[in-house]
This record gives sequence, structure tokens and C-alpha cells, in this order.
Amino acid sequence: MEKLVEREDAPRPGPSAAPLAVQFFLIPLAVVAVVVAIYAGFRILMVDERSAEDYLVEVQTTRGSRRWPAAYELSRRMADPELQKRSPGLGAALVKAFQDSQGDDPRVQRYLALAIGRLAPPPAGATDALLAALPPADAETRIAVVWALGATGDPAAVPAIQKLYGSDDAGVRKIVVFALGVLPGETQRDTLRTALNDPTPDVQWNAAVALAEDGIADGVPVLRQMLDRAYVEKTVTRTTPRDADVDAIGDVMISGVRAAARLKAAGLHERVAALSRGDDSLKVRQAALEALRDWPHS
Repeated sequence: MEKLVEREDAPRPGPSAAPLAVQFFLIPLAVVAVVVAIYAGFRILMVDERSAEDYLVEVQTTRGSRRWPAAYELSRRMADPELQKRSPGLGAALVKAFQDSQGDDPRVQRYLALAIGRLAPPPAGATDALLAALPPADAETRIAVVWALGATGDPAAVPAIQKLYGSDDAGVRKIVVFALGVLPGETQRDTLRTALNDPTPDVQWNAAVALAEDGIADGVPVLRQMLDRAYVEKTVTRTTPRDADVDAIGDVMISGVRAAARLKAAGLHERVAALSRGDDSLKVRQAALEALRDWPHS
């Protein structure tokens, strides 16, 4: 999965990983920011042998501040596909717990949504339960629910997700474009084209990448910007220490390189070639070299 890039204008909570083949996409930090901090603290406290079922029972039967950490731990554990095989009934129970969480602590609902999004395949009724939670949800909960809807791979979610693109919240629009990009179908293409002109750059980036995945070149001007290190450096706000093994700027550029290669757009070939010869990042150079292997220059 791609590392994450985010502007400072919309920090949101979410998972640290997802069962999606989305190597081309810039996944919103809306889906990961708070969990990193939570994980460091709660793993120290929660050194026990409780099972996922135990955490689910705690969510269902307790009250107060214990529930949302249990929901978080449950969402983390659902990333293990072996757990899902060992407990085939857990998915349906998660959906029921999510439905029962409406009107409760929104943190519980968010983490249960993320847990559902990690189920592969999603259980029956998952899409309907998630869609039902969208209208009353606050922005942060909508972000978690839309992420989960994208993770289900169910195209039935597309119409409801498209409606949320009109949100004033940049984080919501960002996850909406992300989800529309990973869900199958063609009906969302007009929304993705509209998002190419979004005021938030990384919403534009995901829209351009999503369209490129479908072989649509409308986003080439946006991809050209993604291949311009000077532009990306001015646009991306650093959210990690300089000595961390995270290159937010490089991740944007690599996503642009891969999308450009997908299109094999002649107008982008020379720019990718230039990156392969001398970009500051070895990872960007390597991605550019790989892109050029099957990209004839005309």
C-alpha cells in the first residue's frame, strides 16, 4: 500500500493498513493519523491475550470510555486474514455491532466501520449498514464509513458516495475521490473529472490517478504537476520527522509516475525520463525506470 500524504487542513483518524490493491493511490491521512499515536500508547496497556471475539463482547456489553479502545483493537486485529478464516461468524457480528453503535460514541462507530472494511469478503448486509450510517454521521465518521465502503468493492455504494463530493470538508472529498477510484464501474467518472479542479491538490491527484487507471487522459495536466518536484515540495506539508522513513513528496511523484505509465501519455514521457536520470529520490528514480521499460517513446 502507498504511504500516506496529507495536507494539514483535515487531520482524521483511521487504520494503518487496508485490504485494497491501491498501489497507485494516495490514501488520505484521514484514514490513519490518530491511530499511530493511539497504537503506541494502548499497546503498552493492552498486553493481554484477549481474542477478537473478546473485544467485540466488550464493545457490545460495556459502557463508557472502555468501548472505543476495544473497537480500535478489534479493527486492528481484523487486518489478519487468518482470524477471519478461524472465526467465520465474526463478520456478521461486527455488522450488527456497527448498526447498534449508531447514536453512541462516534469513535466506536468509526473503528467498527474500519473493522468491517477489513473483512474480505465483506459479510452480507455490510454495504447497507454502512450506507445507513452516512446521513447522520459527522465528518470524521463519514470518512471512516466511506473508506470502508470503498474497501468492500461494492459498486452499489457509488451513488451515495458521489453525493458526498459536495461536502465543504476537504477530508471528506478526499476520501470520496479515493473510494470512487477503487470501486468498479463507470458512473463515477464525471465526479472524478469534476474533482480534477478541486481546490485541494491531493483530491485532484487521486482523481487524476483514478481516471488514468481507467485509461482516461483527462487528468494529464494534474499528473504533470505531480511529476514536478518543485511544485510538489511547495504543495505537500511535511507531517513526519525528517529522519523518518517516509517520503511524502516522493510518494506523490511515484503515484504520478505510475499513473502516467498506465496511460503511456507521450507528453509525459520526457518528464518521467528526466526523473529516472536525476531526481533527488532514489525511489522516484527507480519507479521512473520501471515505468519506462514498457513505455515506447514516440
